[in-house]
Amino acid sequence: MKLKRKIDWEKFVFIVVFLSLIGSIVYAIVNIVMAAPGASPTTAHGKLKSDYTLMLLQCILGILAMFLPSILSKRIKLEIPPLLYIIYLIFLFCAIYLGEVRSFYYRIPYWDSILHSFSGASLGALGFFIIDVLNEHEKVKIKLSPVFVAVFAFCFALSLGTIWEIYEFTCDGLLKLNMQKYMLEDGTPLVGRAALFDTMKDLIEDALGALVITLLEFFVIRKRQKSSFNS
Repeated sequence: MKLKRKIDWEKFVFIVVFLSLIGSIVYAIVNIVMAAPGASPTTAHGKLKSDYTLMLLQCILGILAMFLPSILSKRIKLEIPPLLYIIYLIFLFCAIYLGEVRSFYYRIPYWDSILHSFSGASLGALGFFIIDVLNEHEKVKIKLSPVFVAVFAFCFALSLGTIWEIYEFTCDGLLKLNMQKYMLEDGTPLVGRAALFDTMKDLIEDALGALVITLLEFFVIRKRQKSSFNS
């Protein structure tokens, strides 16, 4: 009788995402080296040299981000639930490999909007998880209200979304990239409100995603506390 092995989905997803990012790093480096010098250094694939620089940067940061939960677990004893970690890895895969490497940001309508809404919701869930762990910890004597937990989770998600936009703005200035999409794909610079549109759209989508998940969390916590009180 054959024994069925249970698939370790957390490890499987990690390996798939890790290998895709490693392969993308090699691909980006090769194309950066092959790109012709000049004002518009393009490769045979029709991308600018700066596009491959951005791809390389995003992939390296993506690999570092994959190990961040493990570092937090060891340093501050915060264990991320397996499902939340898998969602986190899938988001990195969709944002970096599919978005940057496979150009889904340009090929798939609203791909960036979907990811920002999803990231806002995911960060809101993470903020909820962190504060809920502290709220239920035996050494923490203060019991936080559902309203405070929801507000904290919302602000946590929106703060990280803002930090990401600052990171994009900084990289665009230092490395001459187009992370904030202030230029069209062909390099034409946008002017005025149009140049700000992508950044503000991203922040609004982050806020909406975080708002939805934190409202759900609010009702879950309130129901749980009422059940605990009644029992």
